[in-house]
Amino acid sequence: MKCKVYLDGRFIGSVSDGKAFTGEVRANRRSGIISGEVNVSYHKKLAEVHIRADRGRVRKPYIIVENGESKYTKELQEKLKSKQIDFDYLRRNGVIEYLDAEEEENILAAVNESEITRKTTHLEIDPLSNLGLTANASIYPEHNSMGRHPMAMQFIKQSQGLFSINFNSRYDARAYMLYYPQLPMIDSITYRKLGLSNHPAGQNFIIATSTYLGYNMADAIVFNRAAIDRGLGRSVFYRAYPDEERRYPGGQQDHFKVPPPTADNYLGEHAYAKLGEDGIIEPGLDISEGEVLIGKTSPPRFLEEQTSFGVMEEKTRDSSITLRSGEEGTVDSVMLSETTGATKVVKVRVRSIKIPEIGDKFASRNAQKGVIGLIVNQDEMPFTEQGIIPDVLLNPHSIPGRMTLGHMLETIGAKAGALSGKRFDGTAFEKDGISRTDEYNSILEKHGFKKFGDETFRDGRTGERFNAEIFTGVVYYNKLVHMVSTKIQVRSRGPVQILTHQPTEGKPRRGGLRFGEMERDALVGHGASLLLKERMLDQSDKADIWVCTNCGDIGYYDYIKNTPVCLTCGSTSLKNVEISYAFKVLLDEIKSMHILPRIRLKG
Repeated sequence: MKCKVYLDGRFIGSVSDGKAFTGEVRANRRSGIISGEVNVSYHKKLAEVHIRADRGRVRKPYIIVENGESKYTKELQEKLKSKQIDFDYLRRNGVIEYLDAEEEENILAAVNESEITRKTTHLEIDPLSNLGLTANASIYPEHNSMGRHPMAMQFIKQSQGLFSINFNSRYDARAYMLYYPQLPMIDSITYRKLGLSNHPAGQNFIIATSTYLGYNMADAIVFNRAAIDRGLGRSVFYRAYPDEERRYPGGQQDHFKVPPPTADNYLGEHAYAKLGEDGIIEPGLDISEGEVLIGKTSPPRFLEEQTSFGVMEEKTRDSSITLRSGEEGTVDSVMLSETTGATKVVKVRVRSIKIPEIGDKFASRNAQKGVIGLIVNQDEMPFTEQGIIPDVLLNPHSIPGRMTLGHMLETIGAKAGALSGKRFDGTAFEKDGISRTDEYNSILEKHGFKKFGDETFRDGRTGERFNAEIFTGVVYYNKLVHMVSTKIQVRSRGPVQILTHQPTEGKPRRGGLRFGEMERDALVGHGASLLLKERMLDQSDKADIWVCTNCGDIGYYDYIKNTPVCLTCGSTSLKNVEISYAFKVLLDEIKSMHILPRIRLKG
């Protein structure tokens, strides 16, 4: 039976023995006759050979194994260590080859040399290569559920820390800086190779796995108030407000200055109280939402406006930069500069201190996330026989349910490291069969602790000793950017949309909270009709309209004649009806399609 051969998905011919042909292509690739970028795979059931040489394939390096022996010998290993040869030398000389996902289906790879048999075709360079770069930056990833790995990487990206040493000179749109970043007690080879120690993004918390009156149910955590006062989890948030004096056609341009009261959109004298003579706020001043940072006037949208006396007058409009809604802080610095077009540029950086509060989110590198459920005074926190008070109380039920055994390993490993004064390696897959837990256990016992990390605790409120011992240790926690102070949104009255008269959307626009279809269904299911009316009509876009009892069209109220009027039929018999303004907009859109909707009134 002929075996079809495909090159990048295109049929190019047939061969009599697909397996032998595939082996010949691989031999030619290893000897350098054809490019090392080519991959070939044989599908016995389909009687097809697929050759791939196209771009965009993800490829992984493997050590070649022939006749049960690895081609990466001890001699090559010594030469590589002494830098007589490099990695590319191994690839060129047929010791290592790159395989794509399709060719990997035809191989039998061993994880280490002790597993090589006569059938083995390839050897993993390192078991770490089973995981990606980001997963290897974590610690003990092989002990956690696979679903936790992408979560852990997401939390590392969201963590606050030392993102740049020159943060004082930068004007990033948003920047978070942890006050006292620390290095973790346990790191990995990838963590070190990537130089992540130059950008620490967390702190070592003393944790105890214990409940506390239900305030740390599920994912929540309980914090020690004294630890927060000492600076635990404290960070600073920077936001930059840039602006420039733009030039417009006709020779007009913006001007940085305190806007005059005659300017359009004038905000009132109180809003400009903290501006200097040049219209720019001074560094060091405290500022709250709505106050002006950069005073600026712009030319009108139309060049000339006629006054009541018939005199053409040029007006200005206020286009000042104000502090965003719901924020407050201190003016950290002000930068004045010029663009390449010789227009003046101003950047104002505002800082605000973020002290951990109830609702702020923290997470360990094992994706053990949690928000603060309660902040407890130090004298009410449980304490050990040595008088150590934990910074955080973590619910013990949160570990087995989320299958984060790596979190427990880090707890005792970092505790052993703190006692012995050294940092440990938490890279995935133990080397040379040495058990990490045995090493950690022996260190803990050497310093007079239980080898599994359990300790006797006393209740801080009563002083009584707990019957059960509590698992305690050290864990590296990240403070995430999800903080209550940047997300809290409250509104009573405020701006509405021009089209629908419904509240605006989003925190920066002082918008309302969306009451969507599913929330509506919940109230319908409860039969709470008055509450439904209040949420979806009274607090949204309630509008009074006049409906004609004769033709059913919408009319208006003529205040001169002091009577409602229908423009469609000329009737003055109209009734006032409460509707949602969005419904009126719908009626208007239907009318725009030459359809006249009629409203029938009862009674």
